[in-house]
Order: sequence, then structure tokens, then C-alpha cells
Amino acid sequence: MRLAGAAAALGAITLAAGVAAGNERAWAGWLLASFGVLTVGLAGFIFVAIQYAAGARWSVALRRLPEAMMAAIPIGGAAVLALILLRPDPYPWSHGLEAHGGALAAFKTAWLSWPFLLTRGVIYVVVWVTLARAIVGHSRRQDEDRDPAHTTRNTRLSVAGIIIFALTISLAGFDWIMSLEPEWYSTIFGVYQFAGLFSSGLAVIIVLAVWLRRGPLAFVVSDEHLHDLGKLLFAFCTFWMYIWFSQYMLIWYANLPEETGYFVVRTRGLWEPLFILNMLLNWAIPFAALLRRSPKRRPEILVKVAVVVLVGRWLDLYLMIVPPIAQRSGLVPPFGLWEVASVVALASATAWIVMRALWQAPLVPVNDPGLGHSLQYHS
Repeated sequence: MRLAGAAAALGAITLAAGVAAGNERAWAGWLLASFGVLTVGLAGFIFVAIQYAAGARWSVALRRLPEAMMAAIPIGGAAVLALILLRPDPYPWSHGLEAHGGALAAFKTAWLSWPFLLTRGVIYVVVWVTLARAIVGHSRRQDEDRDPAHTTRNTRLSVAGIIIFALTISLAGFDWIMSLEPEWYSTIFGVYQFAGLFSSGLAVIIVLAVWLRRGPLAFVVSDEHLHDLGKLLFAFCTFWMYIWFSQYMLIWYANLPEETGYFVVRTRGLWEPLFILNMLLNWAIPFAALLRRSPKRRPEILVKVAVVVLVGRWLDLYLMIVPPIAQRSGLVPPFGLWEVASVVALASATAWIVMRALWQAPLVPVNDPGLGHSLQYHS
């Protein structure tokens, strides 16, 4: 934890210094790292919410892992809001939308006004933090009083939370990422954000499960749990590719200038190999590696695939955020101090936040009514 905390602080200080100096690549790195940390927390929230809403019991023994991930929501959310509050200049809409709005310039001017956008962002983060803390609070109080009513309350919170999450993550993706190119729009972009968020969240859960299986959860996390996590990762990497292709194919087929510009920038010159690598890391490699049953039950293979997906998630965010900023300065795909700092800040901050949260409660929800079923899962 000390090593992860020190690395996270170093990465954050480096990026903050660059942002304060007006460096747009440092600004992009800060947005990438903070949004990445935030989505790790949201992935933990939506995983837990889906399990409660579905009445799933197989995952009860693993639930403290995504619960710990939820601790990243306030930190990642605050970092994104700080960037928008203190330095929104790299967003083109901060200078007016006359040259960027197109036919929807009037609506975009109103929607992307700085006070309104910042207010919406605060609402998103407050709602996410409130829901996450309520669910985690009921889960931990159940450890103390053994009251099954906490499970019922969390089920109700989760059903409402899934609906709220679907709306807010879509709007946050539009506000914070898509508005970097305000002349471009995609109605599927919100679903695309969910697909990348959830597949990378599953990868984080897998890494944590395999790591803790070597120690305190040795008799808790079974091959059956890993198998199901592997199946989910396989499915949602494929879902990510389906949404990616749906967005790309429709834009390519319609060939409208206000839509195609997004992909034209990302398929020119040295951007094109990264564009292809994105598909390989987020879908092709996980799909081929996890297609058969046996790799899903082998921790050493499963964790390697999860790491590939996490690298792919960073690249996916890089391709969403960096090209419009690099294009303004005429740069080829940049990778240097600021991009390395974003990798260090994202990975180290996530590790430090999750590890710190894991030690604040028992590693399994000891009095959950479904724990016995989860421990004896498929035995």
C-alpha cells in the first residue's frame, strides 16, 4: 500500500504540475487517469447492483472485492470535477460553439455551458457516492446484526441504482469525453462507455480474486467462481466489440461528414495501428484466450487475460481523449512523460484505494444469507 500510494502521489503531482503550467497533454492525462479511476469504482457498484437485483448468490463470497472498488468513486469523481472547475480551456465549447455546434449549435451552447455542465457533474458524483455508500453500509451492518432485511434493502436500492446508473454514466460520457469534439455525436456512446467500464471492472475483480486466493481467500474463491468470472469477462469483451462495431459500422455506412471525422482522425498515420490494437486488446485476445472452458479455470491464464483487458481499457480511453488534443498541436500519437504519468496514476491510485478499502471490513460478508450457498457453489 505504501508503494502504491507513493506512486499514485508521484503520478498525480506530475500531472497536476503539467496542468497548472498549461500543458494540454498533461490535462488529457489527468482526465484519462481520473475518469479511469472513477469508472473502476462505478464498475464495482454496477456489478454488486446487478448481483442483488438478480438475486444471485454465487458471487456473495466475492462481494467485498467490488465493494472495495466503490471507494474509488468519490476520489475519481472529485478529480474529474476539479479539472472542469479549474481548467476547462481544452474543451472547445469553453471558447464558444459557433464553429463547432453545427445544426445543433443553440442546444449545444445551452447544454455545454460551463455552470450547467459543472452542476450536472456534481449531481452525478453525489448520486453515485450516495448509492454506493448506502449499499456498502447495509452490507457491513449485516456483518454485525445478522439482519436479512439489509439484503432486501440493498436489492431495492440496486434496482433503482441500475436505472440511475444507466442514465448518469451515459450523460457523463457525453459531457466529459464526447464534448472534447463537440461537432461529433453518437447516440450509442453511452452504451459504449458502459461496455468498456464493465469489462475492465470484471478484469479488476479477477486480478483481486486471484491475488487474494493465494492468501486470506484461499478456501473461499474456488475454481467455480473463477470460471464464472471468466465467462462474464468473455461475454462482456464480446459485448464491447459488438457496441464498438455497431458505432463504427453505422457511421461508416451513413458517411455523414459530422460523424465520420471522429474515425478519420483515428485511422490516419500512426493512429491506425493503435486503432487496430484497441480491438485486439479489448476483444480479439480475450476472446481467443477464453473461448475454451479450461483457461477460465486456470488462474495464471485468467489473470493474464485480465491484465490485457486493463491495458486495452487504458488504450481505449487514450483513443477517446488524446486525438483531438494532439491534433490541435499537430502531434503524432504522443507518448512521453504525461502519458506515463497517467498510467502510473491510474494503476497506482486504483491499487491503493482498493487495498485500503479491503482492510476496513471482513474480506467476506460473514452474515449474508447467501454466503453458505456461495462457499459450496457447485461442490
